[in-house]
Amino acid sequence: MKVIFNQDVKGQGKKGEMKEVSQGYARNYLLPRGLATEATADNINAMKQKEKAKAAQAAREKAQAEENAKKLGAVQVVIRAKAGGAGKLFGAVTSEAISKALKEQHGIDIEKNKIVQGEPIKTFGSFTVKAKLGYEVSGTINLLVIEE
Repeated sequence: MKVIFNQDVKGQGKKGEMKEVSQGYARNYLLPRGLATEATADNINAMKQKEKAKAAQAAREKAQAEENAKKLGAVQVVIRAKAGGAGKLFGAVTSEAISKALKEQHGIDIEKNKIVQGEPIKTFGSFTVKAKLGYEVSGTINLLVIEE
């Protein structure tokens, strides 16, 4: 009997996969527990439609990531920070602060965990910070840290 797995089943198949299993295993274990559905024509078509929808969604998200990468290259983010006597900051400029400044100043929403800093920014000046936007798309953020 052919079934479409609704969940990963160890040793049998992964979610969304269609596979031939014994009829007794399907009727007594997989189907009653909701781990799989019978592979009828309607269920196969529904599975294909879901795959198409996922592919379309992924394409939209990749296009959005590429658009954000272009926007990032064209803007400069200004962060004001307090510092001590030698020009050293109290603390450091965090990826959360960069994310908030991007949102406030330019309307670009990038999560803080997608901003990659090689080492903490603890001085005034101009920096470039990398942002991994997903789908193998990355951009650079031009950052200017000035005294408050």
